[in-house]
Amino acid sequence: MDMGSLMLGAVVTIAALWALLLMALWVLRPKDVGLRELVGIVPDVLRLIRDLLADRSTPRGVRIALLCLLAWLISPIDLVPEFIPVLGPLDDVIVTVLVLRYVRRRLGTAELRRRWRGSDAGFELLGRVLGSG
Repeated sequence: MDMGSLMLGAVVTIAALWALLLMALWVLRPKDVGLRELVGIVPDVLRLIRDLLADRSTPRGVRIALLCLLAWLISPIDLVPEFIPVLGPLDDVIVTVLVLRYVRRRLGTAELRRRWRGSDAGFELLGRVLGSG
């Protein structure tokens, strides 16, 4: 594979992760939250995931769970095919929320907040999407 193909693959993967994460957040959002707010926190959530993966002090179980989440989201194999309206992305949504809740439980809300580089309102929104912890 040449460098151009690798770069294109990376861009497509990042765009797919962005779209899937946005879809997960949209489905699980509190009803008073708009699309603009969700779009605003997607980069922060992706940055948080990247930072947690890169930080060797992050517990191994958390890093493994996040790697599995990324593999699940970019995998073309799903429990429910993506082309089925509404139900297609549901397995991705469920897995995303379960992994992010696991990360929050393992690290604790305070530690997750310390690592969050987004706004306070963004972190509050993420907490609301993930439910009480």
